Amino acid sequence: MQFQLTREQKDIQKAAREFAEGEFRDIARECEQKEEVPRALIKKGAELGFVGVFIPEAYGGAGLGFLEQTLIAEEFWRIDPGIGQQFSSVTFGAEEFILYGTEEQKRKYLTRLVTGDAVMGFAITEPNAGSDAGAGTTSGILMDDQWIVNGNKVMIGNGTVADFMLVFCQTDAEAASKSKRHSIIVVETDNPGYEADKITGKMGIRASDTGNVFFADVRVPKTNLIGTRGNGFSQLMNFFDRSRCYVSGHGVGLAQGALEMAIRHVKTREQFGQKLAGFQVTQFKIAEMATKIELARTLAYRAAGQLDSGVVDAKIVAMAKMNAGRTAVEVVDEALQLHGGYGYMDDSDVERFYRAAKVLEIYEGTKEVEKIVIGRRLLGRF
Repeated sequence: MQFQLTREQKDIQKAAREFAEGEFRDIARECEQKEEVPRALIKKGAELGFVGVFIPEAYGGAGLGFLEQTLIAEEFWRIDPGIGQQFSSVTFGAEEFILYGTEEQKRKYLTRLVTGDAVMGFAITEPNAGSDAGAGTTSGILMDDQWIVNGNKVMIGNGTVADFMLVFCQTDAEAASKSKRHSIIVVETDNPGYEADKITGKMGIRASDTGNVFFADVRVPKTNLIGTRGNGFSQLMNFFDRSRCYVSGHGVGLAQGALEMAIRHVKTREQFGQKLAGFQVTQFKIAEMATKIELARTLAYRAAGQLDSGVVDAKIVAMAKMNAGRTAVEVVDEALQLHGGYGYMDDSDVERFYRAAKVLEIYEGTKEVEKIVIGRRLLGRF
């Protein structure tokens, strides 16, 4: 088992770090306040190869893996969670095209993402169907050669800025099995009947776009079905087994960024006649934070490495995502504590990181859902 990155992976990591430090740091607070990321920045990152690196070369991507995607996400979140999240969300759902899309669909949609000429989203969550995705009632009715989509999705990434949206919708309501009632359909957001309201005032990652989405008799071609009709739930779960992997990189990056802020602060801040770094309690805190991050990083890299070798282990992926989210929350809490009152003010970067951390235990499967995934695979269907 190898615990070292290859030279190419180290180069990607370094390049992502330099890009984030050079482009994110000075505008991070402004993006948080305006609740948006300049499209030009996404375009620039795409041109440098930081968008959708797991997309095959045949469709314009780098043809790399989920470990490389995780490395980039980690470095971006290390500098700013909001901008980092927006970069990750550009291709959120692209795995569905890679796994289940037709050749025509891959060429039509994937190639535009990696160049930064398009942004996508994946409309899954509904007002009464969050973790229970199978309870979603947004409908897709096939009439002649068109799907007619109706319903409401909430808290959808890129809801107001996406050029096209994957929609998890009910196409076979009468199917005996709940897991065979849904399909995934592509909807271009300029279609009549598509509307989205931007959600403002989120607790954290405000720079990334989130919206409530409404479908009113939105018509798309029959060929916009991704994969197999009625197989949407299975396809969705297979997507999560991949997306949760690099979301664990979000948690590692946020925690690393918070640790670095804490180290800088305690090495300069004086209390009781000495630097905070001189107190043993501070040294213990820093040691514990760093150890938690290293453990989370190792598990995240393992999960990604397994995926890239063709091993899809939902249990390990769930462990990586759950642990990274918890690590981010715990580390940034200690980082703010070490900043004292200064960390509580909104002109402090650690305050922004603190607000952002909690989402990592909620989206892409709550920590409770991850525990269900892990528990069931250990205990079986008893």
